[in-house]
Amino acid sequence: MALGMARFAVLGGPLPGLTAEERAQFARGAKVFADSFGVAQGIGPLFNGFYCADCHTAPVNGGVGDDVERHSTAFRNGVCDPLTAEGGFVIQNQVTPAITALFGMTAVPLPPDRTGVGLRTTPQTFGRGLLEAVPDAELLAIARAELANPDNIAGTPSIINGRVGRFGRKANSPTLTDFTAGAFLNEMGITSALKPHEYGYIGTFAIPDSLMSHAVEIDQHDFDDAVAFMRYSAPPAPQAPTPESRAGAFVFAQAGCASCHVQTLYTGASPVAALRNQPVNAFSDLLLHDMGSGLADICLNGATPAQFRTEPLMGISERTQFLHDGRAKTIEQAILLHGGQGAIARDRFNRLSRAQRAAVLAYVGSL
Repeated sequence: MALGMARFAVLGGPLPGLTAEERAQFARGAKVFADSFGVAQGIGPLFNGFYCADCHTAPVNGGVGDDVERHSTAFRNGVCDPLTAEGGFVIQNQVTPAITALFGMTAVPLPPDRTGVGLRTTPQTFGRGLLEAVPDAELLAIARAELANPDNIAGTPSIINGRVGRFGRKANSPTLTDFTAGAFLNEMGITSALKPHEYGYIGTFAIPDSLMSHAVEIDQHDFDDAVAFMRYSAPPAPQAPTPESRAGAFVFAQAGCASCHVQTLYTGASPVAALRNQPVNAFSDLLLHDMGSGLADICLNGATPAQFRTEPLMGISERTQFLHDGRAKTIEQAILLHGGQGAIARDRFNRLSRAQRAAVLAYVGSL
């Protein structure tokens, strides 16, 4: 197994090869990531957490968390409606005291025009700058190559404003800048220069103008530092290989799992030397795949309810729940819940001997 850039001593630490200025910005971004926003700083009126690390907390800041949030959209006649006029697709778990006093709400209700609801666990942010630096052309080439795969696993690029989306379970953001602006707004109700307006609705209830933001609530320097914290973070190191996990790597590929969970992607040109022309063991093609009706929940942008971006497996050894909604409590459960374009590989896994299945699970669990 080629390790590429995966050899890092400290989980949540910076990439090797950063300049002193880049390391300083990473440190400032870590502080923004951990700083709490209160009502006076613009939190809400709807929110899921007071700071980024409120959710991205385990085992260190930038990691996963125990929180599960709800998303909701409407999918009709092949068209996806993110329900912007009803508060947007993220359903916040908390509201400010002013909202409670006005509407009697302590949480946000589901939009009345929804057709689907999805649960979402908190993803890691480690190594995401490397994923951002993978050229669109490489992902599009992988998509073309998958058209010839006999297992019918051809992935669909998620095209967002002319770029290939790669962040979010529906690949709805092409860059960390876009993803971060959406997270500040949807998760904390914090406006930025990129997303300066709150939604203004809780379902069919209009939020009074007096409770809405009328200014950018995070300044550009802090925002850029928060992006840099994720962009410059190192990917998690895999566990040391064992004879069983080495055998599992071979069986993983033979079963067809590696057709979508592509082991190594390559970054391209970048103004950041540490991100330039580097291998990254993502174990993902970052494309959308139809995972079957059993996993389908919401649409988003061009992704149908059944389509999900191939989950990167790097760092999976740090997780305790699996799939986009956390319904799988073990890696084996997650594999067995694959449907749609993942069904053939799932069935091959099911036909393996007990020892072969254990080897695959040891391999995936070590990533």
